[in-house]
Amino acid sequence: MKKILNDVYSYVDEMLVGLCAAHPEYYAQVSEGARVIKRPEAPIAGKVGIVTGGGSGHLPIFTGYVGRGLLDATAIGDVFASPSADQMAEAMRAANGGKGVLRLYGNYGGDVMNFDMAGDIVEMEDIPSTTVVLADDVASAKPAEAAKRRGVAGMVYAFKIAGAAADAGKDLAEVTRIAQKTADACRTIGAALTSCTVPQAGKPTFEIGETEMEMGMGIHGEPGVWRGALRKADEIAAEMMDILLADQPLARGERVSPLINSLGATPPEELYILYRYVKARLDDMGVRIVMPLVGRYATSMEMAGVSFTFCKLDDELETYLKAPAECAFWKV
Repeated sequence: MKKILNDVYSYVDEMLVGLCAAHPEYYAQVSEGARVIKRPEAPIAGKVGIVTGGGSGHLPIFTGYVGRGLLDATAIGDVFASPSADQMAEAMRAANGGKGVLRLYGNYGGDVMNFDMAGDIVEMEDIPSTTVVLADDVASAKPAEAAKRRGVAGMVYAFKIAGAAADAGKDLAEVTRIAQKTADACRTIGAALTSCTVPQAGKPTFEIGETEMEMGMGIHGEPGVWRGALRKADEIAAEMMDILLADQPLARGERVSPLINSLGATPPEELYILYRYVKARLDDMGVRIVMPLVGRYATSMEMAGVSFTFCKLDDELETYLKAPAECAFWKV
């Protein structure tokens, strides 16, 4: 294992200290050594709080999207491991400005279980909360079982759009409705070229050949839909778009925001080669592209690979997507 670290067991804690030290205008630990990060000004009185949580190793998700017009707080676990229910409850307290809290996170068993427990904990403290779970990874289950799908880069759109609704003064029921509407509008597919290494494991999460790729692989190395020889960029993009459009068709005149996302090691140059194909095909379909995102938005440590997310928009979602927002990793 080649990683720049001091000790595998202090990896997350030292990262959080460095993150807050580098960007104190965006991030603060709720207490010294805490794995709960909040906006420095949180809680914000009179505003619905939005919290998320999950394992480290995916920056900017989860911690990076704490910021104005985005999230109010997040709980962070070890690399690829869920934070505890107590940490999630602490994040909810840090976000509670008196108007309730939305729990907005990805569909993974540990996160679901612990956030449910956290909701029960803070309910006894008279903090109302609701839940929206992202399940946008189309490779992880068929449409008939969409509720079983994993939550991946669609979270970026949900954080942004729900955060804008909360900043606009919407109440908890409305922020929850808008977050769920966004979650329902997102579809994602990924492709991996290499594995990654969890520091505490000390070895690659999975093995893949030097000339191979895997279509549909999850962000923790969950199995995809096929493994075979590495293909050309346009062939990869064409298949990924075919999969997304089969699951959520787009008609002429409709709007979509596409996210072409590096899973960690894929350089921007290769992402733009892929986006070039995506734009040309959507233009040929007569689909209008709104605020395309190309870059590192949801990662899996140093994995080489890419994910495509399409967020289908209407007037409401487009307005909130374009609303001002700011964190250390993204400014709108």
